[in-house]
Amino acid sequence: MGDSLAVRRAAESLGQRIDPVAEGGLQRTAPTTALQAGKARAVLEALAARDRDGEVLTAVRHFPAREAQWADFPEWMNGDLLAAYGAKGIARLYSHQAEAAEAVHARKNIVIVTPTASGKTLCYNLPVLNEVLENPDTRALYLFPTKALAQDQLAELHDLNTRLADRFGVFTYDGDTPGDARRAIRERGHIVLTNPDMLHTGILPHHTKWTRLFENLKYIVIDELHTYRGVFGSHLCNVLRRLRRIAKFYGSAPQFICCSATIANPGELASRLIEDDVEVLSANGAPAGEKTFVFYNPPVVNKALGIRRSYINETAHVAQEFLKHEMQTMVFSNSRLQTEVLLTYLQQANSQPPGKAETICGYRGGYLPNARDSRWTDSRRGFDQCSGTGD
Repeated sequence: MGDSLAVRRAAESLGQRIDPVAEGGLQRTAPTTALQAGKARAVLEALAARDRDGEVLTAVRHFPAREAQWADFPEWMNGDLLAAYGAKGIARLYSHQAEAAEAVHARKNIVIVTPTASGKTLCYNLPVLNEVLENPDTRALYLFPTKALAQDQLAELHDLNTRLADRFGVFTYDGDTPGDARRAIRERGHIVLTNPDMLHTGILPHHTKWTRLFENLKYIVIDELHTYRGVFGSHLCNVLRRLRRIAKFYGSAPQFICCSATIANPGELASRLIEDDVEVLSANGAPAGEKTFVFYNPPVVNKALGIRRSYINETAHVAQEFLKHEMQTMVFSNSRLQTEVLLTYLQQANSQPPGKAETICGYRGGYLPNARDSRWTDSRRGFDQCSGTGD
């Protein structure tokens, strides 16, 4: 792909505007703003300028914006919960959220398969919190593959709990949970957020201490279902089998609510993990802004041997192009070492004056709890220009 084609496609992808009237009232005047669109266009043009032989930018694809499909809140919804969501500015649901809430209310095991940032959290929080408010003995167990995801959901639940005058207890139960807090969680936790490892080693072997949870366990939420595949997935299947057996011993038959990214066989994966029938909800009613996807292949440095430039160095170069234009950027890597290497390169390229805090930080496994929480909080507030993340 030549330079001019890459630049032209980038311009077409980022330069289109959406008419709020023509798009059914979608309040957008540019992909994000005209300024951000111009910055992104400049970055793609800079990358295209380096692609002299058309071997680096192998594809540039544009996906237009999509307007929301709305639905009303269920009639059976608790009035206080409805008011709490209204105070957050949520007056209506997306169509898939309403469909999920009705399916859960009908006591069906479901798997929700919609893109990132489509509001999957509300799909399970609404019916679970509604049941907790109607029946305070109700208990729910939320499973997340990482602590960061659990903390993100904890913040959302704490916000709702504040608006509901602290009418339910919600806590995370993981390796960082203080010992003196664990007893309170077992006794007063309506919603317990944990991960498969902690469930396996810290909860199930000590089920006699979790009698109140297991006797009233009504919902099990499994987020990021698509990550539980292969050997890890087979291990989780055994853990869930043990969880169901213990719940049955205490007289409960929990309902499963699963969330997954868009994969080919979400229903098959979910049914194999929980060993029960699952209804797949894949219709997405959430809006989406314009997106541009660029496939970047590191340039060849030795054609005879087919050797390309280091992908670590190229990742740093691409990220630096965005940072030059002061665009908030997130870089993903697949190991802790690569996270630290990328972080070092980018911090050196964007050094700060003495006494001024770094604007680029890393986020990965292995940090101490305080360091991890502070990085998570800063990133959530939009403090960092660039974050690296690894396992």
